[in-house]
Amino acid sequence: MTMPPRHPLAALGLPVGLVVANNRLLARVAVQHRAGYVLHDGRCTYKAQPAPEFLCHGLDPLQRPLVGDFVEVEAGSPPHIVRVLPRRTLLVRAAAGETYARQAMVANVDSALVLMGMDGDYNPRRVRRYLALIEGSGVQPLVILTKADQVSDAEQRRKALSEALAGEVPVYAINTKDPAVGQILAQWLLPGQTLVLVGSSGAGKSTLTNTLLGSLQQSTGEVRARDSRGRHITTARALLALPGGACLIDTPGMRELKLTGAENLAQFGDIEALAAHCRFADCRHVSEPGCAVQAALCNGKLDTTRWRDYRKLTLEREQQAAQFEKTLRRKNRKPAGRRRRDRQ
Repeated sequence: MTMPPRHPLAALGLPVGLVVANNRLLARVAVQHRAGYVLHDGRCTYKAQPAPEFLCHGLDPLQRPLVGDFVEVEAGSPPHIVRVLPRRTLLVRAAAGETYARQAMVANVDSALVLMGMDGDYNPRRVRRYLALIEGSGVQPLVILTKADQVSDAEQRRKALSEALAGEVPVYAINTKDPAVGQILAQWLLPGQTLVLVGSSGAGKSTLTNTLLGSLQQSTGEVRARDSRGRHITTARALLALPGGACLIDTPGMRELKLTGAENLAQFGDIEALAAHCRFADCRHVSEPGCAVQAALCNGKLDTTRWRDYRKLTLEREQQAAQFEKTLRRKNRKPAGRRRRDRQ
């Protein structure tokens, strides 16, 4: 029996069974710029523009093409993206600034590597915030502690963080310049898999990208002495094909990491389980009688730092959810004529 020819995009993670309209090209978004996109067809890259409907004022930004998307393209000068194919996964965060908006980061990724340097940038609480954003997206999170060559207690920190995360998320401690990192992360770098790197500027995302690529394709820079933070060397998300067959998306460092209000905080499942045993269904876990959470804090079964992290993230999630509802109500109150103009 003759097997059908393998699509060139299969090497870039193309899901089986995607149907494309006749006379249209299939590609994956590799880079998104203000002036357009760079697409990859499995053989080479080329520039393209979005179709006019993607430029409509008022269109939900999550409906626009983004890095990692598989798209249908109509040939032309230039080619135009005319349809975004169904996404397997989508990473979203709240946009920076005072105005609430949900910002899509990347689509169709299998794993998210949360990088944090073991220098002045070391902040385990920030890791929890990243994990909160990743949970529920269908993406497998990994925590990568970088700059292991610069500290003497790298393994101890790795074990401590792994225990704090209840062992539910793999934690690695690496030197991003060591060629052996490819072997350490081998199970996540299988052909057809797509990984995204997230973390602060200076955490080592671009250095790790270069090491996995085996060449200096991404620019890197020094970090500040006072806080080990770097400048924004990487300015755009970019999908790159690795020699072993996986794809890697490097992203700019995020200085402000806000929840969207839709997170489920599954990493705190033990606290949710405790709360289910409180005497009152509306227990605030402060001073109510029969509070199972307070009892666990008193007898040491629940770590106080973990509890504070949970409370902080829960409060922010509630505030962001309320802000999102407020934004939706404001949009729905627009006059009919204004809504029509937004769709034009």
